[in-house]
Amino acid sequence: MAQKKFPPLSNTELSAFCSQIAMIRRSGISDLEGISLMRDETQDPGEAELLALMEDTIQKTGSFYEALKITEAFPDYMLQMVKITEDSSKREEVMRALAIHYEREAGIAQSIKNAVTYPLIMVFMMVLVIFVLITKVMPVFNQVFRQLGSEMTGFSRVILNLGITINRYSAVFIVIVLLLAIAALYFGKTRSGRAALRSFLSHFTWPGNFMEQIAACRFASGMALTLSSGRSPAEAISLASKLIDNDGFRKKIDACKKEVDNGHDLFKSLLAAGIFSGIYARMASVGSKTGSRNMILQDIANKYQDEIDQKFNRMISMLEPALVIILSLIVGMILLSVMLPLMGIMASL
Repeated sequence: MAQKKFPPLSNTELSAFCSQIAMIRRSGISDLEGISLMRDETQDPGEAELLALMEDTIQKTGSFYEALKITEAFPDYMLQMVKITEDSSKREEVMRALAIHYEREAGIAQSIKNAVTYPLIMVFMMVLVIFVLITKVMPVFNQVFRQLGSEMTGFSRVILNLGITINRYSAVFIVIVLLLAIAALYFGKTRSGRAALRSFLSHFTWPGNFMEQIAACRFASGMALTLSSGRSPAEAISLASKLIDNDGFRKKIDACKKEVDNGHDLFKSLLAAGIFSGIYARMASVGSKTGSRNMILQDIANKYQDEIDQKFNRMISMLEPALVIILSLIVGMILLSVMLPLMGIMASL
């Protein structure tokens, strides 16, 4: 029988799982007993099936790493970190760090979702209101003008003709909307689509800088976690680079790894490659002098996370009134282009 493939776990699910495993290890319970307890307590049939497969694999192989790998539900980075600590006393520490890492990833993903969802809803409402206005309301005003022996002119006539065109070729516009929806799903849900969107946005200054900050946050978090497991700087860079999907940032990581491979200090290599900038570069410089690499990198990741959240919140707070103002202006211009001539006609009767 073919082995069932489970869907990848979300960052929130990964964080909860790692936190539970860390708690189990801290309690002195074996991996097999811990997974069995988790399976007995879960109310989700899918999760119970996944844990049952893990339990069976641990019984057969005695390997927690193999139990995670066989499900295909866990990311490669987590698998590598578990493999590194398979037979070490650092499993609990690494699992706690992984829980924090994936909690941070979930926070970044939620911030992006919040920043994108609200403006999209507002834009959709704007388009819907304008669509109803030009296709349903404007023809009513046109009938009123005709009953009064006049015709729409200027801007109001342009809007009326646009509404007539939309009604006439509604099938074409529906197809265009469906194509846009398919494109949005492609760029938002598929790996190749997200890569293409990132490549396009990287050519613009603000999105490019923002994506670099997200990549730097992930890299710092991954480096802190990997170094805490006892890996060498070169190995830590190789593992942490798997978290990065920004091609430009990966080139910086490659340059940093070459410096480290040539025997240079880790933090000096990070600075030389331009991986960190501003206050984060100064923090890295302090780390190179104090030797507290893990703590400094974790602090850098935390500060990046805070800055990313602040930027998203500022963007949302600016977009909300801006979109309301734009909608009000558009609706106001359309209505005034009709109402003012209509009032003039009524006054002359």
